[in-house]
Amino acid sequence: MEYHGLDDIIRLLGSAVVVVAIFRRLTLPPILGYLVVGVMTGPHALGWLRDSTITHSLGEIGVVFLLFTLGLEVSIPQFLAMRRTLLGLGGAQMLVGTVTGGLIAWELDIPWQAALIVAGALAMSSTAMVAKQLTEQLELQSLHGRLALGILLFQDLAAVPFLVIIPILAGDQGGSIGLPLLAALGKGIVAFVSMLALGRWLLRPLFREVAAARSAELFTLTVLLVSLTAAWITSLMGLSLALGAFLAGMMLGETEFRHQIAADIRPFQDVLLGLFFITVGMQLNLGLLPPLWPWILLIVLGLVVGKGPLVALLTRLAGYDNEVALRTGMILAHGGEFGFALLALALSNGLLTRTDSQPILAAIVISMALTPLLIRYNGPVARIVFANTRLGGATRRVRDIAAAMEAARDHVIICGFGRIGQNMAGFLREEGFDYVALDLEPVRIKEAWKAGEPVFFGDATHYKILEAVGVARARALIISFNDEQSALKILHIVRARRQDLPILVRIRDDASLDKFLDAGATEVVPETLEASLMLAIQLLLLLEVPLGKVIDRVRTVRSDRYQVLRVFFRRAEAERRREAGRDHERLASVYLPPGAYAAGSRLGDLKLQQLGVRITAVRSGNERYDAPGPDLTLKPGDVVVLGGTPEQLAHAEEILLMG
Repeated sequence: MEYHGLDDIIRLLGSAVVVVAIFRRLTLPPILGYLVVGVMTGPHALGWLRDSTITHSLGEIGVVFLLFTLGLEVSIPQFLAMRRTLLGLGGAQMLVGTVTGGLIAWELDIPWQAALIVAGALAMSSTAMVAKQLTEQLELQSLHGRLALGILLFQDLAAVPFLVIIPILAGDQGGSIGLPLLAALGKGIVAFVSMLALGRWLLRPLFREVAAARSAELFTLTVLLVSLTAAWITSLMGLSLALGAFLAGMMLGETEFRHQIAADIRPFQDVLLGLFFITVGMQLNLGLLPPLWPWILLIVLGLVVGKGPLVALLTRLAGYDNEVALRTGMILAHGGEFGFALLALALSNGLLTRTDSQPILAAIVISMALTPLLIRYNGPVARIVFANTRLGGATRRVRDIAAAMEAARDHVIICGFGRIGQNMAGFLREEGFDYVALDLEPVRIKEAWKAGEPVFFGDATHYKILEAVGVARARALIISFNDEQSALKILHIVRARRQDLPILVRIRDDASLDKFLDAGATEVVPETLEASLMLAIQLLLLLEVPLGKVIDRVRTVRSDRYQVLRVFFRRAEAERRREAGRDHERLASVYLPPGAYAAGSRLGDLKLQQLGVRITAVRSGNERYDAPGPDLTLKPGDVVVLGGTPEQLAHAEEILLMG
């Protein structure tokens, strides 16, 4: 029996594995590898992958999952806060880009209807490619990342009216464009309001019920159902699949399930998104390109050195600094997947011929192939271009801060002036201590200055900034933001110059507690453990435990670096996936059956502590011995409760049972 379809899939997967592995080894973005695989295996080269509806549908589903995941990261308040970028900057980019490109195409004797569609297609960039690359580079939440995302979201919305007017332009019904456009706008508003209502009244209760079933398969199936259904609904309304998925992700991002949902959707997203980029590469017909190279290069230059600087100029005019403007322009200096959709519809409606569309398609694919490199090096290029400006600005900033802090002595430095930093400032102010804060959020600093807070714009990972705020004369330093790498960098910088300065660090959980202590932190405060401790204090006081005893207990827990709180029994499936790859300590119970090696042995003789394992308790019959001593003799039927990492626990269990 022959399986020709399976043969094609194996060739495709084999090519993808080899090419992407080579690109990884060369430290090139894997997206480039997928594009190369598409060119190699597509219908215009080796022909292993047919340009079929099925392959395109699977690729579109990959984009759906990507936008769904992206929506999980964007909260509703954040989305509303982006409205200036979304409507102002995004609208200006689409308007200026489309008008400029349309006029150029018209001057080249292209009919105005086709010129308008070509210009609109080239004005759009790839949401899928930008979101994936920025996520990998941890730049999605940066200022230039948020600006690029806002512009891309407007481009996705702008694709809808283009899709509406293409059939009208083909039918030469020039006077009837307004009503369909208003209808498309109305559909977009209805989609947004509908998703908002569904997220508030349906999705949260639904996922609570699913989570209560404690079934990993059911949870994953529900995530897939919700994401694809949202995309299907907006598709039925004449909008893009990606828009519905993004809105659904944004609604679920407001729930407590966002992190688990992102973990469940990731394998589907990565595989199908890779297929999407392969289908993009399939569009390139290398055989038709040699005589068209001058036009292709001209269009590519227009996208990279025309569209990129245009976005940078508009971003600069919107009030952002030169470096942010250039980085945003570099990120968007390419064509996108919606450009393919517009060109395909223009072809089917007779506005463009296949020969005319090939140089445009080729230019978009080539520009998308350059995109990962432009995004990867957007930071270094901007720093090189504006090195003098940066140096001068940084020097002036340091000088101004140093002048303002010249008389400061025995003050507290707060790195990060978010909610926690502001709360710390409030306590210090009430107790009469001087303090100064550093932050990188201009709006927050502006509002804090209005309120009379001593807050400066400055990166605390640079010692010159810390020196300017008087770290040599400070009484203490607090790192209150949730960025472990930056916090560790500050620790190393300060400890290299001041060993005596008390440094307090806030972290999310206990995963990095020992790392920060080893780096020189005086105290490390894990949010999750402190929440447990505060809850325990309130509970013991409600149970009328004497206040002195409660305070002693808290002091003991903190002096022991939260050891008693850092280990706990974990749920099997969901917890294991959530903690995958992390070396957390945990609790494990080991039952000693008759014949176990440890039965009849003293705890001290087993030397489990040498493995790094802690014996937290022993249950013998109806008796439980907490923190048992080394002289306790174990018996068959006893249960030993151990604390340690998974590797340590596995070794300890082997000793208890087999010796």
